[in-house]
Amino acid sequence: MPKFKIVTLGCKVNLSESDVISSRFEANGWLPVQSDEPSDLCIVNTCAVTLRASQQSRQAVRGAIRSNPDALVLVTGCDAQVEPEAFREIPGVHEIISQKEKLDIPGRFPVQHLAESGDGRHRLDTLHYCSFASAIKRTRPFLKIQDGCDAFCTYCIVPYARGPSRSMPSEQVLLNIRRLKDAGFREVVLSGIHLGSYGLDLRSENTRLVDLLKRIDADGVIDRVRLSSIEPLELSEDIIRLVAASSCICHHFHIPLQSGDDGILKRMNRPYSISHFKELVLKIHKWIPDAAIGVDVMIGFPGETDTAFENTCKLIEQLPISYLHVFPFSSRKGTAASRFPEHVESRIKKIRCQHMRSLGIRKKKVFYERFIGARLLVLIEETADPQSGSLRGKTSNYLTIKVKGPDELKNQIVSVRLVEMNGIDSVRGEIF
Repeated sequence: MPKFKIVTLGCKVNLSESDVISSRFEANGWLPVQSDEPSDLCIVNTCAVTLRASQQSRQAVRGAIRSNPDALVLVTGCDAQVEPEAFREIPGVHEIISQKEKLDIPGRFPVQHLAESGDGRHRLDTLHYCSFASAIKRTRPFLKIQDGCDAFCTYCIVPYARGPSRSMPSEQVLLNIRRLKDAGFREVVLSGIHLGSYGLDLRSENTRLVDLLKRIDADGVIDRVRLSSIEPLELSEDIIRLVAASSCICHHFHIPLQSGDDGILKRMNRPYSISHFKELVLKIHKWIPDAAIGVDVMIGFPGETDTAFENTCKLIEQLPISYLHVFPFSSRKGTAASRFPEHVESRIKKIRCQHMRSLGIRKKKVFYERFIGARLLVLIEETADPQSGSLRGKTSNYLTIKVKGPDELKNQIVSVRLVEMNGIDSVRGEIF
C-alpha cells in the first residue's frame, strides 16, 4: 500500500479539511503514516492568518521535504493560496493546490497511478462531505459547516485566501453529525471561518445558525455540540437563550474581541462597540453562569497607543472572561492595515503581549477555582499519560480535567468531582 501523510497548520477548519482528505485517501487504498515515518506522498496544509503562521508553514514544507526526500510534496491551504510563488521557489515542492481544489487531491492519486496525478480526477464539493469519520484521530472532531468570509477586517488576509462566505446545507450538517455519532464520537465542534454568517447564502427560510442549532438540539443528534469562534454581533440573544436551555450545546463561547478600544476597532473595520461587547459578555454570564467565555486579543495594531492598550486591559479585567488567546499584530501584504502608519515597535508589542498573557492566566485561574468541589460531566479525550498515569478530558464549559482511571474510559462521558488545581491550566478530579 502506498503511504501518505498530511501536515496541518492553523485553524479548526484546516484540521477538518485535512480529516476529509485523509479519509478519502484511506478509502482509495492509501495507508496513513505518522509524522516521523517516510511516505510516498506528503501534503502540507498551510495557514496565513499571521506572519508567524506563514513562516511556520514554509518551515513545515521544508521539513516535509527533508524528512521525505523521495515523496511527492503538495502544498495547499491559505498561505499557498495567497503567496503561491513563495512555495514554488522551495526546491522539492511538486505542486501547489488551490483552496478550491483542496478536497479533490485524493482523486488525483489513485493507487494504481501514483505517478500520474491526472488520472481518476473528480470534483468534490468542499461543503457536502459526510464519509470522513474513519480518518479522525481526535476524540472531539471538527465539522466545517461554513467557509469563507465577507467581513474584510483591515488586518486579515483570510477573505482573500478563502473567498466569500458559503454554508453547508442544514440537512447535510445533520447527516454529517449523525455519521460522526454512528462512528462512536460523543462531541462535535461546529467550525467555520465566519461561523456566525452560517446560512446567509442558502437563501431559504430558517437557515441561520440559531435555526440549525435548534434542529440539532431538538433532534438529539449527538451528546455534545460545541461552537467554535463566533463574532460579537452574531452571538444573538436567541443563541444564548438556546444554549442556556439546551442539554447538548456546550456552555462555551469563544468571541473575538481584538481590542478594547473603540478607535482601534474602527481602524480594524470591526463593526461593534466596546459597550456592545461588554453587554454581551455580561448577558452570557447572567443567563449561563458556568459558561466559559474565551476572547481573542490582538496586540500592537497600528495606532494602538498606551491608552488604547490600557483600555483593553481594563475591559478584560472587569469582565467575567475565562481565558484569552493573545497574539501580536503582524502585517500581511495585501491587507489595508499593511499600509497603515503608526506601527507599534516590536519591543512594545512583546511587553504588551506578556502583560496580557499574564492577565489571561489570572482570569483562567479564577474561572477554574470556581468549580473546585463541583461534580461535572467530563468527556475523556486521551488514554493515560505514561508519566502521570492520568486521563485527560473536557467539561462542557471547557475545563481541562485530569483523573485516574482505565484507558477504556477514552471517549466516554463520566461524572467527576473536581478536587484541586493541577498547575495553571487543569484541575485534578476523581471519578464519581
